[in-house]
Amino acid sequence: MRTLNDMLSEQMKNEGFRKEYEAIQPEMEVIRAIIEARTSQNLTQKELAERTGIHQSDISKLENGTRNPSVNLLRRLAEGMGMTLKIEFVPKQKA
Repeated sequence: MRTLNDMLSEQMKNEGFRKEYEAIQPEMEVIRAIIEARTSQNLTQKELAERTGIHQSDISKLENGTRNPSVNLLRRLAEGMGMTLKIEFVPKQKA
């Protein structure tokens, strides 16, 4: 049985796929960070919504990637979890 990593490794050999995959990584990192921060505190989407005043459906859309958050929305999420939002620019790694 093939694993997801096996399938991804095979797909990454296709340059078109690899470029598209790499292009969406910043968005995927934001999604992962939101989910990890929320679940690390054992918060449900509903509880986070109550803390932030952001509708639960909007939090769901953020987490499933169908809505792009503004910096202000990310700040509200961070505050609702007792965190500080930190955005940074990192130099690209040379191949």
